[in-house]
Amino acid sequence: MQKFLLLCSSVLTLNAANMGSLLFHGNCTTCHFEQQEKSAPAMIEVQKRYKKAFPDKKEFVRYMSAWVLHPNAESSIMQDAIEKHGLMPELSFEKETLSEICDYIYDTNFTKKHAGHKTK
Repeated sequence: MQKFLLLCSSVLTLNAANMGSLLFHGNCTTCHFEQQEKSAPAMIEVQKRYKKAFPDKKEFVRYMSAWVLHPNAESSIMQDAIEKHGLMPELSFEKETLSEICDYIYDTNFTKKHAGHKTK
């Protein structure tokens, strides 16, 4: 029974990580390239700025997911990005989905190969 529970726990953990990757790469990379700034700031820069402002993972995920749910120029920690690219549009995601994406963003090393990473 213990082996079964351990296996189920491992599968759920793996699926949660893969879901965050799938959601991120299926949605966010349309505008946010991982390491290059194009039509929006590079995700590596977004991650760096948010981690500096919110080093605690729970606070990072809470703030970022709330902000993406309802983007607001006044509460943005990336004023320079808004000046350059404009305010991020409001997207039709549920808060739980955004939390999964933000959790993935917090944990991912965008300088190394990772789940969903596309190489040239």
